[in-house]
Amino acid sequence: MAASPSPEETRKPIGRTSATEKNASTSDKFSFWLTNDVIVNPFDIVEVPQVSHEESTTSRTYGLVTLIEHKTDAPSHLANYISSNFGEVEEEPNTPRQGTNVAHANVLSNDQDIYMPVPSDRPVYFADEEGIYRALGIDVLMKERPEEAIPAGLIKLTSGLSAVAYLDARYVLGPEAAHVNISGISGLATKTSYAMFLLQAILQQAKHPEKIAVIILNVKHGDLLQLDKEPDTPLSDEQRELWRRLGLEPKPFENVHYFLPRSHRPGEPNSHITPDQYQIYGYDFPSAVDKLDFLFAQVPDEYGTLESIIGELKEGVLTRQKEFRDLDSFEKLISSKPLFDPSTRAPVSNWRGIKASSISVFRRHIRRMIFTNQTGLFATGSLATSEFVLSDELKKIKGGHVYVVDIAKLRDEEQALVFGDILRTIYQIKAEGVEDENGELIEPPEKVIFFVDELNKYAPRGRAKSSITDMVLEIAERGRSLGLILISAQQFMSAVHERVTGNCATKILGRTGSSELAAPDYRFIDNEVKMNLTRLAKGELLISHAIYRQPIRVVFPLPAYRQPTK
Repeated sequence: MAASPSPEETRKPIGRTSATEKNASTSDKFSFWLTNDVIVNPFDIVEVPQVSHEESTTSRTYGLVTLIEHKTDAPSHLANYISSNFGEVEEEPNTPRQGTNVAHANVLSNDQDIYMPVPSDRPVYFADEEGIYRALGIDVLMKERPEEAIPAGLIKLTSGLSAVAYLDARYVLGPEAAHVNISGISGLATKTSYAMFLLQAILQQAKHPEKIAVIILNVKHGDLLQLDKEPDTPLSDEQRELWRRLGLEPKPFENVHYFLPRSHRPGEPNSHITPDQYQIYGYDFPSAVDKLDFLFAQVPDEYGTLESIIGELKEGVLTRQKEFRDLDSFEKLISSKPLFDPSTRAPVSNWRGIKASSISVFRRHIRRMIFTNQTGLFATGSLATSEFVLSDELKKIKGGHVYVVDIAKLRDEEQALVFGDILRTIYQIKAEGVEDENGELIEPPEKVIFFVDELNKYAPRGRAKSSITDMVLEIAERGRSLGLILISAQQFMSAVHERVTGNCATKILGRTGSSELAAPDYRFIDNEVKMNLTRLAKGELLISHAIYRQPIRVVFPLPAYRQPTK
């Protein structure tokens, strides 16, 4: 059998490597000049044949283009100014300058693990599809574990060649690592659209999608309340081809359940959009008392007095201590014992070592959040027969199903309560198990994926500890061992607790401002790459994944579900 043709025989070089006294090649970087008829852009992947040190075999070094410069033989800008007759722009320069374009690249990999610097004067080629996979380490994934490959977008080179960027499921869903964080300027980074695309890719490509459940929080208008509906306007042929190229089917989500919050009007949800089928959830006192720490998560509590009151209430009600047995509504909580003495019309003094002034603060917050400013989420008495407790429904979670919990019209404190309730309920199911009405242990799904936007509201950087932040950190740091996966999004990565983003093996970056890129969170990106992040187009994202040595740019298709007209 004839030997496979070398790159020199099948492709045209786009330039040659160039090492100079002041700009040396290193094991991490190299430069190359370009031929006059070639266009190269940042994020292009190139290939350089490199003879090994034994001079017997040829290895290939792959690089990611980060910066392109135009070099001339002019010693200074002043020389060019003088050459044009001291700044006469209408005249041709007296001294023709010799110049060329020079591209700089970061080394991605070498197919024989030879990381000696690339010598000067070696031909440079655009990488082909096989070369792109070698460069990123995807070739090993596709050869040894193709069933673990999750399409994450399409890599497009200036040469016209494209290749599917795959993520290793072991670093998305565990066990090696887990979690995905998406950041970028609102509206331009298309964070939610990409998260829905990635979820669709996971569900379509996973070995056992029937063992994966997805919980989605809808935080903006009705964006995610029609996931099971076909788009009003069919996708273009170009978009369908992009879905096909990624090996996916453009279709809405299946087995979707919608949970909408209760409103002040009995039997009506408090939602921007009402799906065809939905359930209404809410909270009465018995279902909320053990979750008040989430409701108070954003309330300043410097000395922990509010936390102490909540702890005493939770312990007393759940263990049915004598002084709590008649406490069954929010109205009684603020107007009767144990916290309030109706006979003196004042808070109980020194209750369990807590000052009356602290109890007054707690009662004011309860009155504000439950009675004055609530959206209808809380029933001051009992829930209606058509309404349900969210945690009770989530205990019935099944693999192969998608659960959308709408919190878009809730106040910030209410959103924190619902999100904390979801995380704690699922965590307890996975860590401790839960029994059905017959006392038999319910088998939860093998994997549960959470998607939440505006993560900085629940796990902010720099703010004092809170129960909701602790719950998010628990999921981020230990969740993968239980099969709990967090896909999160926010505008600014620097606004999120560093232990959350630090535990995300995959980071997705959309267009980002230069001031944000100056934050320490982006130290994993080279300065040249950072500047390219400021001009990403809509639908373009940068992916940093555990198996990639450098971040890569991808495009992804439009969602294949119905989106509301705003």
